[in-house]
Amino acid sequence: MNRRSVLASGALATAGAVSGCLAMFNSAGGDADDYDVGMTDSAFDPETVTVAVGDTVVWKNTSGRSHTVTAYDSGLPDGADYFASGGFEDEQAARDAWKRGAGGIVSGDTYEHAFDVAGEYEYVCIPHERQAMTGTIVVEE
Repeated sequence: MNRRSVLASGALATAGAVSGCLAMFNSAGGDADDYDVGMTDSAFDPETVTVAVGDTVVWKNTSGRSHTVTAYDSGLPDGADYFASGGFEDEQAARDAWKRGAGGIVSGDTYEHAFDVAGEYEYVCIPHERQAMTGTIVVEE
């Protein structure tokens, strides 16, 4: 067997082994079953999640950057509770807190919220809003 053949077969074997491992774990090294939405450098993954009324959604920062989960005031169904990492009362309070360095979710940490009203909930990561880091939770009866 020549050198190129040996290198090519070794590369294929390594790629196969690595892809199998990556399928089981997220980029933060944790089990992907312990959260519903991951946070990459500039995106929520997946961008849209559908759950039932009463379900809790868990977001996990699977990147090396700090993020927020911040509901848009205008993106909530009537009667729904406001939600934001840091526990703020409304969108402006969350934005003001971010400017002071509060409300962020650091790498490996999680945030969770229970959804008790059916409808669509739109949210954003404040520091990455210009990069279109937004998401939607669809809550069904």
